[in-house]
Amino acid sequence: MKITSLNRAKPSLCFLIFLLLPFFMMAQNGKIKITGKVLDESNQPLPGASVLLKNSNQTSITDFDGKFEITVPNENAVLSISFIGYKTKDIATNGKTSLNVNLELASESLNTVVVVGYGEVKSKDLTGSISTVKLADINKQPVANVGDAIQGRAAGVQVITSGKPGDNPTFRIRGTGTIGNNDPLIVVDGMPLTGGLNQINMNDVESLQILKDASSTAIYGARGANGVVIITTKRGSVGKSSLSFDFSTGISQATDILQVLNASQFASLHNDILNNAGLTPNPDFQNPESLGKGTDWVDAFFKTGIQNNYTMSYTAGNEKSKVYTSLNVFDQKGIIINTDYKRYIFQFNSDTKVSDNIKFGNSLKLNHDIKSQGDYNIQNALISLPTQPIYRENGNYSGPIGQAIYSGDVDNPIGKANIIDNSTKGYNIQGNIFGELTFLKNFKFKSLAGAEANFWKSRTWAPTYNWDSKIGQNAFLSESSNQAITLLLDNTLTFSKKFDSGINLTAVVGTSAQQNKFEYISGSIQDFPSESTQTLNNGIAQSTLHGSGSEWAIFSTFARANFDYKSKYYATATVRRDGSSRFGTGNKYGTFPSASLAWRISNEDFFKSKSVNDLKLRLGYGVTGNQEIGNYSFSSNYNTYLYNFNGNFVSAAIPTVLPNSNVKWESQEQYNIGLDASLFNERVNLTLDAYIKNTNDMLVPQSVPVTSGYSDIFVPYINAGKIRNKGIELVINTKNIQKDKLSWNTDFVFSLNRNKVIDLNGDAPLVTGGLGLNYNVSRIKEGLPINVFYGFVQDGIFQTQAEVDNHAIQVQGTSSSNSTSAGDIRFKDLNNDGLITDADRAYIGNPNPDFSASLNNTLTYGDFSLSIYLQGVYGNDIFNANRLYNEAMSITTNQSTAVLGRWTGPGTSNSMPRAVYGDPNNNNRASSRYIEDGSYLRIKNVSLTYNIPTDFGKDKIFDYAKVYLSGQNLFTFTKYNGFDPEVSTNGIDNNIYPVTRIISLGLNVGF
Repeated sequence: MKITSLNRAKPSLCFLIFLLLPFFMMAQNGKIKITGKVLDESNQPLPGASVLLKNSNQTSITDFDGKFEITVPNENAVLSISFIGYKTKDIATNGKTSLNVNLELASESLNTVVVVGYGEVKSKDLTGSISTVKLADINKQPVANVGDAIQGRAAGVQVITSGKPGDNPTFRIRGTGTIGNNDPLIVVDGMPLTGGLNQINMNDVESLQILKDASSTAIYGARGANGVVIITTKRGSVGKSSLSFDFSTGISQATDILQVLNASQFASLHNDILNNAGLTPNPDFQNPESLGKGTDWVDAFFKTGIQNNYTMSYTAGNEKSKVYTSLNVFDQKGIIINTDYKRYIFQFNSDTKVSDNIKFGNSLKLNHDIKSQGDYNIQNALISLPTQPIYRENGNYSGPIGQAIYSGDVDNPIGKANIIDNSTKGYNIQGNIFGELTFLKNFKFKSLAGAEANFWKSRTWAPTYNWDSKIGQNAFLSESSNQAITLLLDNTLTFSKKFDSGINLTAVVGTSAQQNKFEYISGSIQDFPSESTQTLNNGIAQSTLHGSGSEWAIFSTFARANFDYKSKYYATATVRRDGSSRFGTGNKYGTFPSASLAWRISNEDFFKSKSVNDLKLRLGYGVTGNQEIGNYSFSSNYNTYLYNFNGNFVSAAIPTVLPNSNVKWESQEQYNIGLDASLFNERVNLTLDAYIKNTNDMLVPQSVPVTSGYSDIFVPYINAGKIRNKGIELVINTKNIQKDKLSWNTDFVFSLNRNKVIDLNGDAPLVTGGLGLNYNVSRIKEGLPINVFYGFVQDGIFQTQAEVDNHAIQVQGTSSSNSTSAGDIRFKDLNNDGLITDADRAYIGNPNPDFSASLNNTLTYGDFSLSIYLQGVYGNDIFNANRLYNEAMSITTNQSTAVLGRWTGPGTSNSMPRAVYGDPNNNNRASSRYIEDGSYLRIKNVSLTYNIPTDFGKDKIFDYAKVYLSGQNLFTFTKYNGFDPEVSTNGIDNNIYPVTRIISLGLNVGF
């Protein structure tokens, strides 16, 4: 039976062995088949990924859907999976024959979340031009606000800082786009900021992005033309509670004090001034050398400043609730006597998760600052006579004694800076509350309600004084207060979904409503019976009262869609429609669209390069607006008058400005092309952008005939001008050395911009660059960059009277004391008519730089880190208006040491004219004499940091601690002869508070 059964089973058994034989043979020959799929961090296929069998040459490449197939020798084989731009991952098969593998981005920068308008996006998915500032590079800089810290660190962003305590920096993003307001929109925690950046504590900042091109800023519509700065403050995180303390103290000095004449040098100059004018010299100056050095007013006026910065912060959080709070105290004593600034900031941010679908939170900032200064005047400190003391023997401040031609007529600058009190106190609140509801898996609704309240109180008090010939007979008091209240309500609905086809789609629609109301009141009075009671009701003479108010509102709807197909093809489309109270009747609403595309070339199957890890091309176009045109530009202005009509006074309101009901926003269209690349295994990362930015409908003054009955001086503005900016931006980050204890990273930023005025609604240039008394040195003209300098062209110095006689007539007279003479400046006769007149003026300088650049090197060895940051600009001109006063040599004021090289006879000088009272040749007229090269290279910051070990024996005292030594504005290499080449955006240096050098020591501890 058994034999018979076995014989019957043979066919079936043979057939089973036949079926299983290949599998046994494959196992014996190492041919286990493994199939699978390689995906990115978003579960999207990665075509072209490499699947390598470890310790062999056997490789498989994923197909279009990320699928692969490979045979392995046994069930314990290890696969190494790699893809350009992603971290290589080793996977043990462990007997599995099917695998799905997710790779992580190798570059942290590509995976960084970037905050954009009403949303977030990973940096690898950006289609627009956005600069993200590395906060790690700037946290150790002892600066008062964010603007000072980011100077030079973002391509295409020009930041002009000031050394004056409490001043806010000036921003220009991709050039000057209008003759009006060029300030960017600043958004803090989702709210537009109407106050200054001084309201923000650097230690509270979590991230900082600068939106530059129209495809990025169009989401802000009529407020996006000048760029957008988005600041996000820190929030709590899940984990251990943390308390940190950051303290720094520093000293500051002027970077380059201008040298002026001492007493004996001034006396010699003064003798020349009067002798050359045929006047009798000062008898006290017969022997100049006997006067010695005299009074150093500049040294007494400038001092060493001190600043202290304290921040204490606390953060805590769990799965349900998170909180961040901080307190900051900043105290700065300026480098000029009696110029101080104090600031107090309290920050409180919280997030609460009610359920998986509902959360809410808030951001709150309370700020109080005090700016105080005397009636300081840098120019008066430079020109005060060194022959005059600061104090008289009785302790009073001195004033000039005797004739002004001998003793001068300058008020004592030390006394004015000390006895006069100018102060401004600010009380600022910015806060918002928000709620988020997530529903239907892919939808999120967010509502944010915010308010900003700014209150300022200003006070000026000037007591009576009697300083020799200078007498202040009546005490003066002026007080003013103003308030600005801004309300905001934003609602957004966001849809986000990742489709199996490889498409990622994020769309947001929303509305925004904002309202602002401003009120101002001021009063002043003189003559106080008792100066101990300094109130307005205590004065008795010349009282004044002023007040005003204004308001504006804007309502907007917007939408944006971000499209991504398999991390290769990207598209972003944005549109915003704004309705603003600032626009004219027929132009209340404006529509601002934009679109951008990106192509990640490195993810294409045909792209094979071991040296290029990531390569993306970007294109963008959009239209934005500038609503900062004033609140009532569409209407007429009225002045009130009292008329005597038949012996009775009758009040009347008289229109003074012709209304323009068609006024609208200034529109700006921008084209952008960019390239992002990561090279050599992430060792080199670069971003290159080129752009063209056309400002259309720019507001320019309208020509109004007098016959209209309206003023031809105070005129309306019409949308008729055009300005073009075009430029190139380059950012390169390199990892030069990356070892366990040693690293060296370099960041290079380069910006080039060319500005040109295309249209001004007429051929007549606009006169700008006013220095007072109808003295203007700049023009805005079609075909030229904005604010070019305009004046006469210096052509050396007349060495002999024969040269004067053979040249075009400049000033005719009877002698060298009242006409052009040897030693005077020779000006070019540009129209060859034999006369030097206003028709011989030309465009003599350009304040706009050819390019700007910065270079930051960070070296880390063990617990030490050294950062060296260089920053500079090239190719800009500066009109050094200070030289109008300290190189005039025409009245009784002190001068700079540059006049020691003045003309005193044939061949002695061909650049510095003679000294002569009254300046008969008008050597001091606006000319190329005062145009200087403003290029500079600055060692902006050097910081040395040491991370203190946290363990001492068995006890851990703190979680982290570091001490740092920092130097800000250490050295400046420049040909400029003023205090500092970093002047205002119009390129005019006129009594500007200089940038300071700061040396500080800091400590940061966390518990």
